[in-house]
Amino acid sequence: MKRITLLLVAAVILPGIIAFTAPAPQHADDPAAPIFVTKIPPGYRDWRLISVSHEAGNLNSIGAVLGNDVAIKAYREGKLPFPDGTIIAALHYGHVPSAENNKVFGQAQSFVPGSPTNIQFMVKDSTKYAATGGWGFATFKDSKPADAASMKSCFPCHSQAKTSDLVFTHYAP
Repeated sequence: MKRITLLLVAAVILPGIIAFTAPAPQHADDPAAPIFVTKIPPGYRDWRLISVSHEAGNLNSIGAVLGNDVAIKAYREGKLPFPDGTIIAALHYGHVPSAENNKVFGQAQSFVPGSPTNIQFMVKDSTKYAATGGWGFATFKDSKPADAASMKSCFPCHSQAKTSDLVFTHYAP
């Protein structure tokens, strides 16, 4: 009788011990989860213009920097740090001469967007992305996220812009 009782107690306690000590599965919100944004925010093409950009050198691109409503409100109010929920998108393109425009101008001076090179996002979530200054970073090429190794340079570079909450782009009124 004592053996049966002991077996029943062990049968009840053992699964509890195993469940308690087994590693919990990771969820997307866990701090150990990737610190990079892996999905393109919906509706970003309808966001408002923050500014335009031109990057020379190896990048040789032009771009439009867009913000969701939270970003635009923060920019207009000069609010730093940016509040959680801020999302900034940078749409980058190569640039090519415009033969049509240059014909009108009578000289080579006009450039227009060429092929898209990438889309980059910064997403402010001070809890989820605490390890990277409250920002999640992303680069997408052909609608696919860049690999994690290439994303490791984002935070070290942006951390140099501490006075503007890690954001390089200024609002173009």
